[in-house]
Amino acid sequence: MKKSTRKFLFQRFFKLITLLIALCVVTFILMELSPIDPVTAYVGASTKVGAEQRALIAEHWGLNRPPVERFMAWFTSILQGDWGTSMIYRRPVLEVIGQKFLSSLALMGIAWILSGIIGFILGIVAGIKEGKLADKLISAYCHILISTPTFWLGILFIMVFAVQLGWFPVAMSTPIGVLAEDVSLLDRLSHLVLPALTLSVLGIANICLHTREKTADVMRTDYVLFAKARGESSRSIVFNHVIKNVSLPAVTLQFLSFSELFGGAIFVEQVFSYPGLGHAVVQSGLRGDLPLLMGIAIISLIFVYTGNLTADILYRVIDPRIREEVKA
Repeated sequence: MKKSTRKFLFQRFFKLITLLIALCVVTFILMELSPIDPVTAYVGASTKVGAEQRALIAEHWGLNRPPVERFMAWFTSILQGDWGTSMIYRRPVLEVIGQKFLSSLALMGIAWILSGIIGFILGIVAGIKEGKLADKLISAYCHILISTPTFWLGILFIMVFAVQLGWFPVAMSTPIGVLAEDVSLLDRLSHLVLPALTLSVLGIANICLHTREKTADVMRTDYVLFAKARGESSRSIVFNHVIKNVSLPAVTLQFLSFSELFGGAIFVEQVFSYPGLGHAVVQSGLRGDLPLLMGIAIISLIFVYTGNLTADILYRVIDPRIREEVKA
């Protein structure tokens, strides 16, 4: 491994560690300032739980200790590999996150691929047809998407495709009242369509508009004008000149969209009652489940940081000029 590569990886690893520590501290402070009482959220609306029982519950979960002591105990256990137990699910945090993350990963993965491919194609078409009807329609479509709230689009899809047309289920990831072993792959896919469609449609706009601008710039360059002058076909220009120059920024932007993808998944999972990581983070915040919320915060940061790191690595691998700048 080259020295420049080792330095690059060390810097990124050090940055990740500092971000994780800062995130944990900020998340803990915000939960402490929250008006939600974890014990009240734990017992619910039951009036049969007396003061003594509430005190025992607080002692069991360590809620009666000072905040600094609780944070240090949690942080120490994290370093030892123990992420604690979820107050909501009564299971280890890592087990809950693993189950929820797999569900969210399927949703985000499909949406990520669809939004990237469709946005890239539409962006190239709009850039090539700059100023024409196709460009105006695609640009207007993307600007409408940017200003559309995620939850509103999800509700609209439910009303049209689930309620009126009846093509897809309204919510959940599996049919209600069916055992997990009896759920078929087709059932899971049918419940995944609307959430994935909502998330992917909203992710198209940024990729499309960015690709459109880059494509339009390429189409105005001297070498493209020269290719047109010598009679090169439009298809040849697109594949030999446009795609090669536009693909790197588009791929980079696609990996940088991990944070937007995760944030959008939270709203989508709430609208469709989809039992993924986004739904779990909302529940843990509303019910004061600090171990689960802290665990999800760590996993989400690693997930987003991985996307950013992948974009940086792709830049270094594909574009040699960046490696030369780092060496210099």
